[in-house]
Amino acid sequence: MIELLVSLAVTWQPAAQDESEWQAQESRWLKNVRQITVEDQERGGFARAGEAYFSPDARTAIFQAVRGDNPFYQIYTIGLAGGAPRLISTGRGRTTCAYFHPSGKKVIFASSHLDPHVDATEETERKRIADEAAEPSKRRRRYEWVFDEHMDIFEAGPDGSQLKRLTSAAGYDAEGSYSPDGKQIVFCSTRDGDPDLYIMNADGSGVRQLTNAPSYDGGPFFSPDGKRVIFRSDRKEKDLLQIYVINSDGSGERALTDNRGVNWCPYWHSDGKHIVYAFADYSNPAARPNFDLYLMNVETARVEQITFAPASDVLPVFSPDGKKLMWTSARRAGTKDSQVFVADFELEPNGAAKKDK
Repeated sequence: MIELLVSLAVTWQPAAQDESEWQAQESRWLKNVRQITVEDQERGGFARAGEAYFSPDARTAIFQAVRGDNPFYQIYTIGLAGGAPRLISTGRGRTTCAYFHPSGKKVIFASSHLDPHVDATEETERKRIADEAAEPSKRRRRYEWVFDEHMDIFEAGPDGSQLKRLTSAAGYDAEGSYSPDGKQIVFCSTRDGDPDLYIMNADGSGVRQLTNAPSYDGGPFFSPDGKRVIFRSDRKEKDLLQIYVINSDGSGERALTDNRGVNWCPYWHSDGKHIVYAFADYSNPAARPNFDLYLMNVETARVEQITFAPASDVLPVFSPDGKKLMWTSARRAGTKDSQVFVADFELEPNGAAKKDK
């Protein structure tokens, strides 16, 4: 099993600062910020939730969350105007990276529920969680992304019905998303020995390799016109992720960031000129960095910070019309784990104002 270890302190909160100050800074970009998922499991909430994506009509979010005694994330949907969350995945194994088809009639997500040793895998994770809870004074382990060799991409109806396996190659297949026309899926796979990007037809046929670097390439998304793919990679230095863009035919690859940090989870704005992503500065080994969200114009490389909360903000996505932003955050006071937030988003006419990351 391959593991990517990155010090992503997504649940850490630094010393409190004046709430009105950072909210004022964010108000330039974000209006009507509200929390979508809740912590109280007795009232339908989740121990933690995140990586949410909009449905094509922006009325529903699909996301991953931990609830009850299940040790791993499962996939849920929830109405953005309210209502109870609905379980979409099978409830077994690890799941991640759910995404709506542009038609809204089906979804994809990655799952390891077919792991022949799923009972043992789940029990091992339950024991780890229990051991961690028994020694709360110990520093929480750093974030760990496991490239589970039993992870495959599945298609289902938006209610979880008609589950269909799309990948079956040996190794990890996950981090998938549809092309704008819904005819293709770009995803990450370890089928050639290390995590690279691939594109396949939406039914799982016609797989072709997009990247081939001796490193991790992941988190890919097609541009709104389907001609480019944005992704993250640690090919420059292990665990220090940078953002890259490549044409969907495999040509024209270039780096968009080059720094001593973790540049994570890029996502396209509907104008095809901007991306939003999370960044934390790891240039000072004595400092404990915090993740915030940044907006980049991919044509000019201009960047501007758009969140300032004293807690990590990660995994941002735009609504299909670019007017809303949804992301994962531990910004709510008194909590230690992440939930899903959404806000109205305002893209300034001239885009970002500076190049500083």
